[in-house]
Amino acid sequence: MSANWYVTFELRPRGLLNRRARSPRETRTFATEAEAKAFARTKLDEGLVVFAGTINPHLPKQLILSQHMADWLVEQ
Repeated sequence: MSANWYVTFELRPRGLLNRRARSPRETRTFATEAEAKAFARTKLDEGLVVFAGTINPHLPKQLILSQHMADWLVEQ
């Protein structure tokens, strides 16, 4: 099964960051929206900034910004 969703989250800084890594992020991919939501919820509960969305060519294309993450997580 191919990945249709991604979740990107900011990593907590550890020590001094060099100029290239001032805002380090990590991205994970998921086959379903439910898996992406479950993972995003854990990262949000850790206090991290989280973004999510669909991977091309999945339609309809969706992008969930951090300020809309809580609303997306409660959608059925």
